[in-house]
Amino acid sequence: MNSRAIVASLAACGLVACTVGPDFIRPTPPPQPGYTAQPVVLPPAGRSDTRQQLAAAAAAASPWWRQFGSPTLDATVAQALADSPTVAQAQAVLAQAQQAVRIAAAGQYPQADLGAAASRSGGPADHGSGTTGGALYSAGPLVSYAPDVFGGTRRSIEQQQALAQVRQAQLDAARLALAANVVEQAIAIASTHAQTAAVDAVLATDRDNVELVRLAVDAGTGAPADLLAAQSQLAGDEALLPPLRQQRAAARDALAMLVGRSAGDWPVPEFELERLTLPTALPVVVPSALVRSRPDIRAAEAQLHAASAAIGIATANLYPQVSLSASWSQQSASLGTLFAGDSGLWSVAAGLTAPLFHGGALRAQQQAAVEGFRGQLAVYRQTVLLAFNQVADVLQALAHDAESIAAQRNALDAADASLRLAQESYSAGAGSFLQVLIAQRGAQQARLGYVRAVGQRYLDTVQLFAAMGGPQAVGESATAPATAAPANADR
Repeated sequence: MNSRAIVASLAACGLVACTVGPDFIRPTPPPQPGYTAQPVVLPPAGRSDTRQQLAAAAAAASPWWRQFGSPTLDATVAQALADSPTVAQAQAVLAQAQQAVRIAAAGQYPQADLGAAASRSGGPADHGSGTTGGALYSAGPLVSYAPDVFGGTRRSIEQQQALAQVRQAQLDAARLALAANVVEQAIAIASTHAQTAAVDAVLATDRDNVELVRLAVDAGTGAPADLLAAQSQLAGDEALLPPLRQQRAAARDALAMLVGRSAGDWPVPEFELERLTLPTALPVVVPSALVRSRPDIRAAEAQLHAASAAIGIATANLYPQVSLSASWSQQSASLGTLFAGDSGLWSVAAGLTAPLFHGGALRAQQQAAVEGFRGQLAVYRQTVLLAFNQVADVLQALAHDAESIAAQRNALDAADASLRLAQESYSAGAGSFLQVLIAQRGAQQARLGYVRAVGQRYLDTVQLFAAMGGPQAVGESATAPATAAPANADR
């Protein structure tokens, strides 16, 4: 770049108003109206089970976990959000990013320092020649300023602000994931509790059967083989309890960890499905709003913004850099008279550094920033696709949960009726005990299947609230899409 080009560039920018590189434009929200090819409708779950309905919403409910109607659950989530080490770490990272913004912003202002120096001179000529050496003291301020002629500093501030937005979105994501995990573990505790109660009821029946058959064998009206079958049934059903107890213990330990405590010093609350309210109205954030509410999408967008600012930084490095400095100092041969009298010296300097030849490194850095933007744009698109796919999966899972509960309810009713008939027939001497065991096994499997289906429905409901992104503000949509290669990237 020759001197005329340098002067022309400085004059055109007026030393202050020129910002090279692309201006970031938020990606346009997707135009699609829904997440699935066909609208998802949740069918009735059964004659005595709650029916859920989906409703389009502009934003997720706040706070969504309160819809489960459990003060104990609300208090547990609040404690987790306050004491979780994961959230504390994300908060510290955000605070660090905010300080980085302040550091970048400091480059817009002059820098002032205070300098002081002391020196002493002398040599062989001092002895016998009459030449005298001595001390020299100086002190004074130094002011330096680098005008942001081409906007490199402003782009650096923009980049750091975008990275701070990334950290904020990551903090929101950590809070959302933590709340969802707490509710899921509470539901896991409640579900295993209900399954354990179902097995306990089966075991009570098994023990009654063993005692009943033993009395029949002692009276000579029962077969020893029936007693062995009843005892085998009891032993098999007892084997169902240890895995359920282990699942419950693991959920309790996980819940303690989520609230930032160890299981040994925190009384884990008890949760029961009967005391949890299944949310009936499920707000489904429309796709155009989801990209503004989900923390992972907002983080990807902020990363895209930072990548755009990086192009501006690399572009500004192609242009001249201007520096201004001024200093004033007092000088004296003794400390006592340093600030006395008229012994001040001042200086003013201006410098300009223009890149001439760097072996293509500066252009390569600019092109690398452009490629980084393109790569980050692909990451953003992939994040949006994953989010939409997750929502679609959860919506379909909720529909299948309702169908499963309805089927499990019908199976349970039929199995209970079959068990009553088999027991009545055996008591009347018209049926075999093997028929009772078979009917009992069917009733047990149907009851456990129903309890598991109910618990899964609660879990998928939590997943839907988490997939909606939580109670985040929904911003204004962009006016134009981001392009894969910004148009003025070569400036």
